[in-house]
Amino acid sequence: MYEEILRLAAAIAQPGEAEQPLLEALCAAAEAETAARLRAGVSPEDCGSCFACAAAMLAAAGALSCQGSGGVEQFAAGDVQLRLKGGAGGDETVQALRRQAGELMRPYWTDGGFAFAGVRG
Repeated sequence: MYEEILRLAAAIAQPGEAEQPLLEALCAAAEAETAARLRAGVSPEDCGSCFACAAAMLAAAGALSCQGSGGVEQFAAGDVQLRLKGGAGGDETVQALRRQAGELMRPYWTDGGFAFAGVRG
């Protein structure tokens, strides 16, 4: 799965030769993060291509936040399409990638959200 994540993240972030080791480390971390947030009983394989796409987007967001400019004009992986405008390292792009990763994994991740328990009205 790591190789697929790396391939997709490289397509998004388009790292230079000097940035490749960072992207590789970010892909490993994103794979671990994505797996750690899965609901009980759900494996990465249960998520299909969503798992690799989401992890790649998280890794690319990390890589792009370290880059100054440049970016992806268009990217497609299965049903997922991404077109970035302006500088790739901008906060909007990074946040958009993280949001999209969350949307892809919403059916598989624990919500991690806030919940009231035992509140009397």
